[in-house]
Amino acid sequence: MLYKLVWAIRAILYKGIFGSFGLPSYIGRPVFLMKPRRMKIGSRVRIFPGLRAECHENGRLFIHENVTIGQNFHVTCLNDLHIRSGTIISGDVMITDIDHEYGDPMTSVINQPFIHSKTDIGENCFIGFGARIQAGTVLGKGCVVGTNSVVRGEFPSHSVIVGVPARVVKRFDFESGRWERC
Repeated sequence: MLYKLVWAIRAILYKGIFGSFGLPSYIGRPVFLMKPRRMKIGSRVRIFPGLRAECHENGRLFIHENVTIGQNFHVTCLNDLHIRSGTIISGDVMITDIDHEYGDPMTSVINQPFIHSKTDIGENCFIGFGARIQAGTVLGKGCVVGTNSVVRGEFPSHSVIVGVPARVVKRFDFESGRWERC
């Protein structure tokens, strides 16, 4: 019972740190936050220990309602990045809307500009353990991303996406009520 009191106190403190923080939501420690005022956390969000969330320049992170995120989650954004309602993200997942420029071989990659591409995770998606969601990824509603997949591109709603590089292997057919191979 004491742990629930600790969660409640921590949630109240987070309301002053984040741009907005819905209740009841939970973030386990340890946590690394860059520009937390640019992050909006919806209600009933559960984030397990090991969160690393970075908003660079004008980046804003939106984690919508009823999202569950596993341990060791790393997210970086340069513009608006949305993780929409009902999404479940397994442990050791990385999501970004940033690529690093590497065009000048005489300059370290870290000293070259960022490249931004829209990244958006649709409602009710499931992202498997160890997946990497790269800049320029847009997942439609109800997508399933397989374990350790490396995902880049736009994917239609109700798709199963797996592999390195990831591709659609199944789509839900609403007429038959079944998942069909692509």
